[in-house]
Amino acid sequence: MSELVSGILKGDKRSISRAISIIDNNDAESLKIIHGIFKKTKNASTIGFTGSAGAGKSTLIGRIATGFHSLGYKVAVIAVDPSSPITGGALLGDRVRMMSISDEIYVRSLASRGAEGGISRSLRNVVRILDAAGYNLILIESVGAGQLEIEISKAVNITVVIFNPQTGDSIQAIKAGLTEIGDIYVVNKSDLEGAAILFNIISDLIGDDKKLVFKCSAKMNKGIRELTKALLDLLDDEKYRAREKSILENELRDMILNVIKEKSIEKIMKSQEYGKLVNKILKKEVDPYSAALNFANKIIV
Repeated sequence: MSELVSGILKGDKRSISRAISIIDNNDAESLKIIHGIFKKTKNASTIGFTGSAGAGKSTLIGRIATGFHSLGYKVAVIAVDPSSPITGGALLGDRVRMMSISDEIYVRSLASRGAEGGISRSLRNVVRILDAAGYNLILIESVGAGQLEIEISKAVNITVVIFNPQTGDSIQAIKAGLTEIGDIYVVNKSDLEGAAILFNIISDLIGDDKKLVFKCSAKMNKGIRELTKALLDLLDDEKYRAREKSILENELRDMILNVIKEKSIEKIMKSQEYGKLVNKILKKEVDPYSAALNFANKIIV
């Protein structure tokens, strides 16, 4: 394991890929890897991209990644895909859709594995691996998962919300709260009919921050330079860098709750009283709500 950690710190792509697979699969060695690299991380900047499926996120991210790379950033892209119902692995494989970007930009697909918000549970530790390997800007594409997409904003420094003028769920996405969690809003495929109308609707909803709404065409490479410049300005803003504390608070809370949940389930299944309660409910001696509340109070204390 020390050899793998050493490879990560040297930026060896094979070591990085192997470590990410171990972390993503939650293998036994995961903890050792994080222990080995954690103090070597430098708090790389993270930008999350969210929006409905078909909004052109992958193409847009590819353009932006190339732009930042040309400015001297060491860029990595994490594309969170829907999980295969058979293997549990990433289903779409965004690396295929981003093959045209530089070999120096590391691209990796992760499976959401049913996690809420279109992001992978292993995301933050994958970011740490890339950070320790020397990548100072990490772009994260979330799954096109509709209303649950707002969770990405809790895991990144900057959130970009992408809309497509020709998908019927664009207005539904606006109603779902995506206009409340973004730092920058993009109407992609701006060469298509309806782009100007959608741009005006979003601008009106955003209000005073209309300068953070952009029209782009990733396919035609239009508006990308202006969007990249706006992202650069936000990366230099202390307000956005300071979000790391709230990101860590969210992560730690979720980790603690997951541990409590796992230990609670284990304790419940080993408890003889649990089986007795089930029988009491069957006999109508106690209602399920009262049984659950009383049992929970006993194991939480």
